[in-house]
Amino acid sequence: MTAHADLRAQLDTLTTEAFRQDLAEIDRLSTLDIARTMNAEDATVPAAVAAQLPHIAAAIDAIAVRMARGGRLVYAGAGTAGRMGVLDASECPPTFNTDPADVVGLIAGGPRAMVKSVEGAEDSPELAAADLTALGIGPDDTVVGISASGRTPYAIGAVAFARTRGALTVGLSCNAGSALAAAAEHGIEVVVGPELLTGSTRLKAGTAQKLVLNLISTITMIRLGKTYGNLMVDMRSSNEKLRARARRIVALATGAPDAEIEAALAATDGEVKNAVLVILGGVDGPKAAELLAASHGHLRAALAEAR
Repeated sequence: MTAHADLRAQLDTLTTEAFRQDLAEIDRLSTLDIARTMNAEDATVPAAVAAQLPHIAAAIDAIAVRMARGGRLVYAGAGTAGRMGVLDASECPPTFNTDPADVVGLIAGGPRAMVKSVEGAEDSPELAAADLTALGIGPDDTVVGISASGRTPYAIGAVAFARTRGALTVGLSCNAGSALAAAAEHGIEVVVGPELLTGSTRLKAGTAQKLVLNLISTITMIRLGKTYGNLMVDMRSSNEKLRARARRIVALATGAPDAEIEAALAATDGEVKNAVLVILGGVDGPKAAELLAASHGHLRAALAEAR
């Protein structure tokens, strides 16, 4: 059997590659009917994610323990899966004031693959090993391999290599019984079913990956004390909109008047979490910084100590 024939046989077994006979004439429908059909397909994705929540939560708890020790969260994938990882990683610094090195997105073929396909990159587990070697991956780190099919060599190679370095590993795929989930300590298989366009896994599978990565990064950051309730108290005020949002967050957290909010932010170099502690804890800027350092950034614990 040729290599192409072998791969075709593999694809024939994947739910994400299955042909939908009931949609074989979708191109003959009105635009509105196609939109309704596609929207109905998308509506099934959250239920598929919900079925995996126990596995997702277990992975998050393990990730948070390592990140609390200074470890990093690394996403690794090819094509759409890789882009989803890079997107989620890039949103962490402005949302949670993380260092860009704390949450990293690797895409097969490097940054240029974000906008243009890099031929053959996804077929190389060696490339994944090289990318992780460049990061100096280690025991406190977590590597999340992402692949809709669950068979992408780059994603599997990333997980396999990470395990040799003692890192925690998570395999996120959209097919049951995937090689990626089997290779990882934590397997997450969100089975979304056949795509509207046969094999176009940027659709339901891509949506599922986005939802799961949102869960992983957001809840991990909550566990690390990056929020106060549902407020982003560790956000980075890097533009006018975010500076206005910072003041709104302090107001929502404290109920303080504008003048007191401005004074607290001035006393804490604009750090939202510190400003909240200054107001609610009745401390000055340096003491707020000291209390937050002692509580490893957890505002509730710092407040308890201040009171």
